[in-house]
Amino acid sequence: MAKRKPLATAADGDSPARTARPQPAPLAAPAPPAHEAVLLFQRGMEALQRHAYTEAAPAFQALVMGFPTERALLDRARVYLGICERESTKRPAARIALTLEERLTAATAALNNGEDHQAEELARSVLGDDPKHDLALYLLAAVHARRGATSDALDLLAKVIAISPETCAQARSDEDFTPLHADDAFWRLTEPPIVSPGSARRRPRGR
Repeated sequence: MAKRKPLATAADGDSPARTARPQPAPLAAPAPPAHEAVLLFQRGMEALQRHAYTEAAPAFQALVMGFPTERALLDRARVYLGICERESTKRPAARIALTLEERLTAATAALNNGEDHQAEELARSVLGDDPKHDLALYLLAAVHARRGATSDALDLLAKVIAISPETCAQARSDEDFTPLHADDAFWRLTEPPIVSPGSARRRPRGR
């Protein structure tokens, strides 16, 4: 008959050995909010403190529309936007138009966050004010490219390059235009421009 191995006992005066419990892993620190979102929030707060509600509302609107993932700022922005709506007597905040630059900022952020429909609406609103705005055309071209609308994307991209030839290099390296890489027309269109020595080159308004 096999003998059972006797259990180990603690020596006289010693405490029984304890099994060490695993320590929980430290929680990862949350990512800081986007710099553009912080700037919009600060702009809105500065205007709100001056009771400039019609100035504060567009900043909070741009934050809510362009940065849907910034929850730390989003909840407060909605609260302050509600204050602007109640306090504004001249024009309801919901109808206050964002400035062109605010719409471009919100459109860029929306595109980066995968909100293609929102990015398209904002870009089209800018083009309604400035039909030849190269960044708005570029953003709209990116939206069409991501949707697989090759013809529309190439047409818009051609307009951008006609305005800012230097955009060729940007488009070639932009992941949004990856769906166009199988089309030779994309590579012909984005061929780097030949610039003669001493000729002026206009700096494009990039993303």
